[in-house]
Amino acid sequence: MAFSWIRKKKKTAEDLQPEVEAAKSISDSEINPDSLDPPPMAVSELDPEPESEPEPEPESELDTDKPRKSNGFFSRLKKGLAKTRKILNTDIDDLFSIRRKVDDELLEELEELLITSDLGVGTSMDLIEKISRQSAKISTADQLKDILKTEIRALFHQPEKKEQETPPTPLVIMVVGVNGVGKTTTIGKLASRFSSRGKKVLIAAADTFRAAAVEQLAIWADRSGAELIRHRDGADPAAVAFDAVEAAQARGCDIVLVDTAGRLHTKINLMEELKKIKRSIAKRLPEAPHEVLLVLDATTGQNALSQANLFNEAIDITSLALTKLDGTAKGGIVVGICNSLDIPLKYIGVGESINDLQDFDPVTFVDALF
Repeated sequence: MAFSWIRKKKKTAEDLQPEVEAAKSISDSEINPDSLDPPPMAVSELDPEPESEPEPEPESELDTDKPRKSNGFFSRLKKGLAKTRKILNTDIDDLFSIRRKVDDELLEELEELLITSDLGVGTSMDLIEKISRQSAKISTADQLKDILKTEIRALFHQPEKKEQETPPTPLVIMVVGVNGVGKTTTIGKLASRFSSRGKKVLIAAADTFRAAAVEQLAIWADRSGAELIRHRDGADPAAVAFDAVEAAQARGCDIVLVDTAGRLHTKINLMEELKKIKRSIAKRLPEAPHEVLLVLDATTGQNALSQANLFNEAIDITSLALTKLDGTAKGGIVVGICNSLDIPLKYIGVGESINDLQDFDPVTFVDALF
């Protein structure tokens, strides 16, 4: 019955305009309950278009899909910073709903808001001082937010000049951090990122105390086409790092990513082990590691600042990666860390997928805060 109905519709539709035919089929399907069969056929005719949706495949090509990704990345970042943004946006509006003049009382309340958003006491005080100098220009909440955005952007330090220099070969990046911050995952994402740019990557599995870490790295290495240097469980991490650099030199690798065991920043003996790994790398390749990347968990707030301070004192951190920004109300810690330590924030992560680890852009980040 359904097929004969369709034939009749096609015969009568030949003399009609395409737009009328579409309208007719819709109205008929609404009136006749037996005509529930035709809609699936109409949907199936549209199926070929979604099948051409395998456009996500080129997502591995970071350059070609950049505009689309940046939009999605920004939306996820903005969503992750929603609670922090409420403090820096809505609550500032509330300050001006009662009084318009920027006086000492308003500045005190603003300082409390900044501290609450996890910018830290020192950073908040610095910002208040700078804002107070410009108080004569401020009469509305929007003017205050514009000045605050400008001053926060000025706190970030980006190593743009170093990026333009010819990197050493191999470039050795030692990755450190406490347990559970996402070190191993960050290394895997970086390996995929570098490999997609035509770099030959080697990963050193120097976290020899956690078997799952080596297995995890093996999966990431396989996905990204990177090489992996590993020893048996419990082996000396410094020896793994040394062998990895030696192998990278012999095989003509461009980048070496050295994973290290997660450790509490308060444990002196474990921090000493990091120094040993660093010395071992330098023995094989002078001036290496060329970068010591500290991975921090954004959800830990001010504790991340303590971690950064102690790691920096022990092994001289050169750059930061901040993960889990998609699930925190403490996004202001980014500002506090960069201002307090004068260490450039290089990467931020807002999710689990490879493309969710992106270069940190101060302008984009601050825009997401407001």
